[in-house]
Amino acid sequence: MRDVVEIGLGKTAQRGYHLDDIAIVPSRRTRDVDDVSTGWQLDAYQFDIPCVGHPSDATMSPASAVRLGQLGGLGVLNVEGLWTRYENPAKVLEELAGLGEDARATKRLQEVYAEPIRPDLIAERVRELRAGGSTVAVRVSPQHTLALAPVILDAGVDILVIQGTIVSAEHVSTTDEPLNLKEFIADLDLPVVVGGCTDYKTALHLMRTGAAGVIVGIGGDDWSTSESVLGIRVPMATAIADAAAARRDYLDETGGRYVHLIADGDMQTSGDIAKALGCGADAVMLGEPLSLCEEAPAGGAWWHSAASHPSLPRGAFEVAGEPLGSMERLLFGPADEPDGQLNLFGGLRRAMAKCGYRDLKEFQKVGLVLDR
Repeated sequence: MRDVVEIGLGKTAQRGYHLDDIAIVPSRRTRDVDDVSTGWQLDAYQFDIPCVGHPSDATMSPASAVRLGQLGGLGVLNVEGLWTRYENPAKVLEELAGLGEDARATKRLQEVYAEPIRPDLIAERVRELRAGGSTVAVRVSPQHTLALAPVILDAGVDILVIQGTIVSAEHVSTTDEPLNLKEFIADLDLPVVVGGCTDYKTALHLMRTGAAGVIVGIGGDDWSTSESVLGIRVPMATAIADAAAARRDYLDETGGRYVHLIADGDMQTSGDIAKALGCGADAVMLGEPLSLCEEAPAGGAWWHSAASHPSLPRGAFEVAGEPLGSMERLLFGPADEPDGQLNLFGGLRRAMAKCGYRDLKEFQKVGLVLDR
């Protein structure tokens, strides 16, 4: 039974655990690192590493999304971002990268994102992604899915990501026609990834919409302000484990339909990635770590997609730091620092080998220990 704590008379809270609260327990077997596979598959699309690029303009441009695909991951471009508002956002990104400790950073973000989205640029960016030869994936918010979907689908994407801070299968509105995810997904002939979610029930309901993948978490990191603005904080180890339990039940319910879980938040190092996958995720969505590579379009600055919200921003602007190296070095090394920020997926392979697991599906069974 889940540990439930009474926080006051008549009010209880379930105890949740962050990735920092747990550790991986090696098994009786070890394995040669060259015999370990980090490959995974989403619908018909195969990837060499379980890495999905968080759709922030700070990290994902058409060029960097293509580069991530070339390196075995999945880049996701935000079709509500700067690349679909400006013909060439290079000057805007350069300005943002140079803001430094500017108290007006959030206001400036709001100003540059006030430019309207151009449907012709959505089609152009998808063409650029397609020309790069990698799997084409774009992100749209639930609020704008119905309006932008025709343009996105006509442009010809491979994977559609519907992502917000919190996404439910049952949105209630008395003013607008809400997005019916189940009906919307049923009408499509391409895989859809939806999220974020934070608990068992929401994950199960999102799986029942027909989604190919569910995002677990809200991209929480040191720069996310969802807790101070909304009071929402996601203990990722518990959230992933709960979503994995929902997947097991959904597998029984459907007779074997597997929904992939993509963990988004609380991950900075290769050890964090290993623990997220050990809790039951199939892949991780990386944001801030990718801002430290040379290909990052914002030159090392970082902000969440929600940081530019016109009335309720939920993310601080991180001042540009020095790049740690190329995207290839960030993902595969070599590392010259021992903190786990470089060679992220080499570190994952080593963790899997130390615990004796051959592939990611097996590694989801790894033992965990609570060490705090």
